[in-house]
This record gives sequence, structure tokens and C-alpha cells, in this order.
Amino acid sequence: MTAARRLVQEGRRFVVDVDLEQFFDRVNHDVLMGKLAKRIRDRRVLRLIRRYLDAGVMVNGVVVERQEGTPQGGPLSPLLANVLLDEVDKELERRGHAFVRYADDANVYVRSRRAGKRVMEHLRRLFARLHLRVNEEKSAVDLATHRKILGYSFWIGPGRTVKLRVAGKALTAMKDRVRRLTGRSRGRSINQIIWDLQEYLPGWKRYFSLAETPGVFTALDQWIRHRLRAVHLKHWRRGRTVFRELRARGASILVAAAVAAHARRWWRNARLHLNTVLTTRYFDGLGLPRLQP
Repeated sequence: MTAARRLVQEGRRFVVDVDLEQFFDRVNHDVLMGKLAKRIRDRRVLRLIRRYLDAGVMVNGVVVERQEGTPQGGPLSPLLANVLLDEVDKELERRGHAFVRYADDANVYVRSRRAGKRVMEHLRRLFARLHLRVNEEKSAVDLATHRKILGYSFWIGPGRTVKLRVAGKALTAMKDRVRRLTGRSRGRSINQIIWDLQEYLPGWKRYFSLAETPGVFTALDQWIRHRLRAVHLKHWRRGRTVFRELRARGASILVAAAVAAHARRWWRNARLHLNTVLTTRYFDGLGLPRLQP
């Protein structure tokens, strides 16, 4: 990602964003094995890889033979993708193009839209030789700030500095996951919910550690705590229980009474008086990970 940011900062404002149609499902076994045979002399290894590629997949309890594709998510698949697409990389290098690629995600950075269209047409021909197809709906020549790569997108900061942020689609997916983990109707204790968040949030934070948008992470932290406050109210349910639990956590009589008076209005109450009792420090004590230190 830092390499991609550097290329945009150098003035390559347009990107040729190529999405390969069902890449891992369409890899041609014969083409791939031909390229592997040029690199691997041990025939036993080649036979093992071929068996790995030809292994069937389980569909509704029935093994279905596979004539093309590699197992998506399999440990070997990204490596095999690199072997297959090495020819494309070398051709782009030969032509002096600036690009980044991870497995089947490839972005070529250029200085004009016209140059981008020429590169796109050339890539279509290169991929066709490998029996791969460009997904025309998802691929485009566009401003780099309008596209995403590996969950990141670019934004222009002060002094025209190119910076990284979490792409909108990745942010939406993250919030959907947190909504499922913090659902108020799942019948799980607050400690169980935080346990699940401990499993998920630190990994997400590490992956997006290059993002330069501290305000976004602060807002996400606030939103997660808001949801957990609403979970507390859902668990306590009755006004009398809400009053007792808040008083036990140090709330004044006035605050506890104000929240208890509208005990069923979980989301609204979680936004108002409740945050003075179930504070950031309170959730830190329960072990809730923070996205923004």
C-alpha cells in the first residue's frame, strides 16, 4: 500500500484497476502446470500440485470434480496466482509501467486517462493468453482517489499529500460484522460479546494500521461503546433493574431515574445520560479493544 501511495504522490493520478472475473475459479490447470514445470524440476512436487488442483470440491455432501480453478482461501492459491501472473508482471516491467499487485488484485498507475485506456487494452490481451477474463463491470480507468485496493483507498490531505484510509466498502463490512457480534437479541452476556470483539477488532486494526484517519477510528470506538450500552439496557429490561444496576455503578439518583424512566428506549438512552456512567474507562476495564489509542 505504501508503494501505491508513493506512485500516486509522484503524479500518477489515474489507475488502471483490473478485476479478473472469478479468478480463483477459472485458473486453467494446464497453463499453470506448464509454467510450474519451467520452475520446478522435481516431478513428484509437480504431481502433488496437480493432485491438489484436481481435487474435487464438496457440494451439498457430494464430491464434484474440478477441471479448472484453485481452492479460494487455500494456502497455495496466492503463490500459484503469482506464478501464473508473473508473465504479466514482467511485461508491465518491460514497458516501464508503475504497478502494484497482490494475487489477482492488480493496479497500474499512469499519468493520464488516455494512457490508462491503452494499458487496459494491453492487459486484456495479456490475460486472454492465460485464459483469464477481465471483469468489465468491476474494472475501470479512473482517478486513483476514486478506487480502492485491498480494502484501502486514497484521500488528499493538507499540502496535497496523498494519504490512506479504509475504503467505504471495507468500513461497511466491518460495521456489519460488529452489528452481528453486538446484536441485542442474541441472548449473550456483555462479557461474551466483548470476548468476540477481542477476537475480531485487534486483527482488523492491525490490517488497517496504515490508514491515516484517526477521526474515523475514534468515531468507530464511540459507536461500538454506544451499541454496548444499548446491550446493557436490553439485558436489564425493566426500569427498576436499570435503576438498581446504574446506582451500583455509581450513577446519581437523578441520572439513574432519568434512564430508568425510559428503559425500553435502548438506543436513545445509550446516547444520553448512560455514557456518564458506562464510560470509556468502564469498557476498558471489561477488556474492550480500542481502535484509536
